[in-house]
Order: sequence, then C-alpha cells, then structure tokens
Amino acid sequence: MVKLRLKRMGRKNRAFFRLCAFDAREERDGRSIEQLGTYDPMQKDEEKKVVLKRERIEYWLSVGAQPTETVASILKKNKIGIKS
Repeated sequence: MVKLRLKRMGRKNRAFFRLCAFDAREERDGRSIEQLGTYDPMQKDEEKKVVLKRERIEYWLSVGAQPTETVASILKKNKIGIKS
C-alpha cells in the first residue's frame, strides 16, 4: 500500500517538509517512491509555503494511495482530489 506523507528535512528549529509517496512500511524519513511537493510552515509568502505537483498527486490518489491526516488537510486547502 502506498501512503502520501510528509518527510522532515531542514535543521533543528527550522524544519520544512517534502510531500512524498512512500511504501506504507517505510519509516518517516526513509526512501520515498516519488517527491510530490514541499511544505514550509515558516515561510511568510503563502505562495511559497506549499508547492505541489498537482498531476502526480492526483495520479497517486487515483491508484489508491492513502494520504495521512496532515497531508489530507494540505491537499484539501489546495483543492486537490480529496473527496469528503
């Protein structure tokens, strides 16, 4: 099963995240199948805060990938492929 989740990057007290497709058994910062975007919670500019590859995310959702709660809320805010 494939999961869409955040991979922590950066340094202590200045984290940013990559939204990636992972095998569900892989650890949080382990090897990802594909990088699908970035999320920087400390970025002031809203346009740069979340950068997503819309087509690839919709592809992964169409083949059954399950987003985590946090990723689902990011996708919902950006109006990408989450039903409900």
